[in-house]
Amino acid sequence: MTDPEASPAAPTPAARPAPKGRVLFVDDEQKVLDALRLNLKRRYDVHLAPGPREALEKITSEGPFHVVVSDFKMPGMNGVELLTRVKAVSPKSVRVMLTGHADMDVAIDAVNSGSVFRFLTKPCSMDQLTTAVDAALEQNRLLNLEKDLLRNTLLGSVSVIVEILSMVNPQAFGRSDRIRRLVTGLAKEMKLPGASKYELAALLSQLGCVTVPNDILTKRYSGLQLDPEEQHAFDLGIRTASTLIKKIPRMEEVADIILCQLDSPEAGIEGTLGARLLLLALDYDDLLLAGKTQQQALDALSERPTRYGAPLLAALEALVAGEDCRQIRDVRLPGLAPGMILAADLRAVDGTLMLSRGLAITEFILERLHSLSAIVPIHEPIRVYEGQSKACPPPPGAR
Repeated sequence: MTDPEASPAAPTPAARPAPKGRVLFVDDEQKVLDALRLNLKRRYDVHLAPGPREALEKITSEGPFHVVVSDFKMPGMNGVELLTRVKAVSPKSVRVMLTGHADMDVAIDAVNSGSVFRFLTKPCSMDQLTTAVDAALEQNRLLNLEKDLLRNTLLGSVSVIVEILSMVNPQAFGRSDRIRRLVTGLAKEMKLPGASKYELAALLSQLGCVTVPNDILTKRYSGLQLDPEEQHAFDLGIRTASTLIKKIPRMEEVADIILCQLDSPEAGIEGTLGARLLLLALDYDDLLLAGKTQQQALDALSERPTRYGAPLLAALEALVAGEDCRQIRDVRLPGLAPGMILAADLRAVDGTLMLSRGLAITEFILERLHSLSAIVPIHEPIRVYEGQSKACPPPPGAR
């Protein structure tokens, strides 16, 4: 990988300050690995693998690593094949490869395909290697910053918007919160990477409802069949929402996922994991809204395995089995607190729907409820779940 016998005429790389990073070096020559540990152990959190198989085992058992550095020529699997597999199992690990001049075309193809962030030619000095690893660590940092931006900034902003809309249109946006918790529960059950985009799609799935007349929404969310004209209006709202969301940078996939709600999904969309995930959550919620029990809903969904896929159906069954939906209690408005989840629709004394079943109470919503209660008396007691319900049906008499 490098020349372990090279004389350190200049200050050693380990003497230069650099942030610690978890770096996995892969080489089938033990003396090379020993030299790497000796020279770089103060600069990085060094991990070693004497071959591709051992590297994949380490990634599974000890990963993720910030950077994976691999030699090209190794028995059983070359560096490009290894790093391609690393990309699949640990996509946030930045990949660096060392190769000889004879393998240059292979290395360039690997970079162009996205399997390798950077490659170095041998012989490679420690200075060259640390410069490349430092750049890879910086790339990893930027990837995580992008992830944090999506997770914390964008997702937080969308959550605030949905909270506000849940007060304006409780039918549609109360459902968004139910769907979000169900989707995130399924993603966690399946250990899916990149779950933020699925959560965003769930939160925004009902955005198009702001353009749909209330009588159509009431009919749709009561489990009744829409006539062709009403269905067209509902579908137009979905398409409008998808078009608007697609204009936001890095939200193209989320916009496409939302289209799964159409009666005739756009070509190719219905086959994506995100679309099937959202579709399963929406269909399950529809069945509960129509008065089905959890088991009846699961039975109905299992009759359409190709629509969702067996792994998603199994995840939903596991999620439902792990919840105790009997833990419901009644509270009065002063006892309502952030984090509680409504087990039944919250209505005014005159019957006006104020918040939809399944909505998680936040500080903003609670503050608005207290303000509104001085003008519009709220029907009490308020029914809430004891735990963090994700897949519970409304209790008897709550529909």
